[in-house]
Amino acid sequence: MVLFKDRTDAGKKLAYELSNYSGREDVIILALPRGGVPVAFEVAKKLGVELDVFIVRKLGAPGYEELAMGAIATGGIRVLNNDVIDSLKVSPKLIESVALSEQIELDRREQLYRKGKPPIDLENKTVILVDDGLATGATMKAAVQALRTKDPLQIIVAVPAASPEACEDLASEVDMAVCLMTPEPFYGVGAWYQDFNQTSDREVCELLDEAQRLS
Repeated sequence: MVLFKDRTDAGKKLAYELSNYSGREDVIILALPRGGVPVAFEVAKKLGVELDVFIVRKLGAPGYEELAMGAIATGGIRVLNNDVIDSLKVSPKLIESVALSEQIELDRREQLYRKGKPPIDLENKTVILVDDGLATGATMKAAVQALRTKDPLQIIVAVPAASPEACEDLASEVDMAVCLMTPEPFYGVGAWYQDFNQTSDREVCELLDEAQRLS
């Protein structure tokens, strides 16, 4: 199985698969920080389209943190998964506690990455959501749910590596899912990168600044 050298290499390969969207003013690349930003930067640069971040924080169910009972996202968006909340009998007070904790980190990232810049108007736009991979797909699914409140024309999920189950699941939720590789067994996103060092806040900021200079 082919490995990606790093997130930059993965982004270049992903851009090739998305070449049909090159140069289109109605297309916006939204990266999920932090690991999705280096991948999305290469996609946006190759396609010549705008890059921004879509900051989403999954609200993990108490005791089952990988299970999303909802999410908060850029622009004051909150979506709740009532099926999960009802099945686990999560109280409104506990939901608020988890949301408050995640809001602190979301606000920190908003301030650091966006520098006060207002969110892009996504109405009637084709939005390509990019991350460095999908394991369970829970965070990406939460991002998709939050993004739908912004009335985009199309939502496309694009990742270099994904578990077969996550890619198939996301494909049923969006207009198109582009997963370059869906190995089985999956092991984890980092298994398919030679270099999967954590992306720093500084790297995110530098790439967003560079993308703005290029646009």
